[in-house]
Amino acid sequence: MRILTIGAAAMLAASAVSAADYDLPKTVTWTAYATGSSGYNQAVAIGAAMQNVAGINLRILPGKNDLSRLEPVRQGKVQFSANGVGTYMAQEGVFDFGEENWGPQRVRILINNVGSGSSLTVAANKPGCEAAGKPDCKGFEYKDFKGLKVAFVKGAPALNANMEAYLAYGGLTWDDVEVVEFGGFGASWKGFIEGQVHAAYGVTTSGNAYEAESGPNGLYWPSIDPNDTAAMGRMKDKAPYFVPVQAMVGAGLDGTDGVPSASYPYPILIAYDIQDVDLTYNMTKAMFGLFDDYKDGAPGANGWALKNQVFDWVVPFHEGAVRYYKEVGLWSDAAQAHNDALIKRQDVLQAAWEEMKAAGASDWDTAWDAKRKAALSAAGMSVSYK
Repeated sequence: MRILTIGAAAMLAASAVSAADYDLPKTVTWTAYATGSSGYNQAVAIGAAMQNVAGINLRILPGKNDLSRLEPVRQGKVQFSANGVGTYMAQEGVFDFGEENWGPQRVRILINNVGSGSSLTVAANKPGCEAAGKPDCKGFEYKDFKGLKVAFVKGAPALNANMEAYLAYGGLTWDDVEVVEFGGFGASWKGFIEGQVHAAYGVTTSGNAYEAESGPNGLYWPSIDPNDTAAMGRMKDKAPYFVPVQAMVGAGLDGTDGVPSASYPYPILIAYDIQDVDLTYNMTKAMFGLFDDYKDGAPGANGWALKNQVFDWVVPFHEGAVRYYKEVGLWSDAAQAHNDALIKRQDVLQAAWEEMKAAGASDWDTAWDAKRKAALSAAGMSVSYK
């Protein structure tokens, strides 16, 4: 499966849409990452543009982890979520989403933020570098996290899977580090800044990262080697949605040549498949119509640009968003085929889950893991999280 391929036509498509061209309710609701995160700051900037230009109130509910961001959307109390790759875990029904009260979710993308030079990666701080015998952090590598204190965010399978993927790049597992649990993303970065842990996962443009950069313990972004086939293979086994990037924007990176890293779209504006088609269409249209009004409002917000959209990632697009992309000439036959295949994947996972519920199981986690893999294999589909 190819990922992060941007349609060439997007470079030519016009993104200017007047406020009068979209029809949204007076109040729109999103969940987003915790306050201080890059995703939350971008949502605030988007909300300011919606209010100033169109008189629309964007109500943002910060969630400390993947479950708390998706639960209000699943219940229909919130319309959208500016989420992360937890969207993919929810689709797949893995990690916390494999619990009996969750299961694979029928989530849909409206628009991706493919950041311009930012990255989602792991930071080390000065105490960590010192503990690894590299006091100035020069030459610190992912393998050097061995034996160090690493943040683990409870109820946030996406964050933890991504941390695990970077550890795997360095040839490490959770057993090789000292795991320190936190109740939320913000708390993990507070612990990192205060030196309670040596490593935390996040986006380079987040407020937390800038705070860490100016704090007493600083921060350092280790680099990856995209040509190291074995290391990249270990990373992709844990996180099939990662691709190499050159991180050039963010704390400790602004004005530099950056560092080789890995990333994926973040944030991802999503809804459930049952969300109203007209609403998702107009929300998508508004995001591009207001782009010039919010693109400079928060670090990384320029990644929402129409030209950055990718249509062959790992989660399907909502019907309403597809309507918009067709209107601007970006939706191809290949994009439709890819989307149909992803929806079929969700159908296979959902059918397997319903069969599991009907049959019951004494050891749900083990039974679902086996059932999920068998269903995907039988359908000729890739089996992530083997």
